[in-house]
Amino acid sequence: MRVNLLVGGPVGLVPQEVVRARQAETWIAVDHGASLLLKWGITPAVAIGDFDSTSQAEFARLRQHLAEIETFPPAKDFTDTQLGVKLAIDRFQPTQIDIFGATGGRLDHLLANLYLPLQDDFRDYLDRIRLLDRGNTVSYYQPGSYTITREADKDYLAFVNLTPVTGLNLVDEQYPLADWSSSIPFSWSSNRFTAAENHFNFASGVVAVIQAADRPQL
Repeated sequence: MRVNLLVGGPVGLVPQEVVRARQAETWIAVDHGASLLLKWGITPAVAIGDFDSTSQAEFARLRQHLAEIETFPPAKDFTDTQLGVKLAIDRFQPTQIDIFGATGGRLDHLLANLYLPLQDDFRDYLDRIRLLDRGNTVSYYQPGSYTITREADKDYLAFVNLTPVTGLNLVDEQYPLADWSSSIPFSWSSNRFTAAENHFNFASGVVAVIQAADRPQL
């Protein structure tokens, strides 16, 4: 089962065509994401957050249309996105969590969302969480050997170690890499697929793989 989250990032970076195509799937709305989903004809199973980005009129509409809204004070121990992911895990135990609206806008928000799967509350789900926007798909990997499939609308491929990493091998990408290790985060960016599927492996650490479009259309 896949659970989708829409959080409050810039609406221009949200791939609305992908969101609308998943109308029949399970959605969790985070803060202003609830108003956007209703606007796009999708009723989320739950809306959650402090709703500081939602106007009083919008919140009144949410109460009219949604069966469940979980509200929190702005001063709290978790971000709204963390609350949404925790809810997805605790209630649905999904095989995949796709998060939309988590990129763009404030840089501190982007970094908080990028590093979220490394936190203790989410680490067991690390390889089942993805961040998606109009130009990027971010997937997370733990040590092992992997086959990655190219997304048709993406031009570039990046390998980003978010923790110390050892033994990273880019086997058959355009720019291969052999037995690379680092004690600091690093981004091997602007690589490319050489076929519909390519391969990589590493011995320890956490690696994010980003498929990216050269110039996403806004």
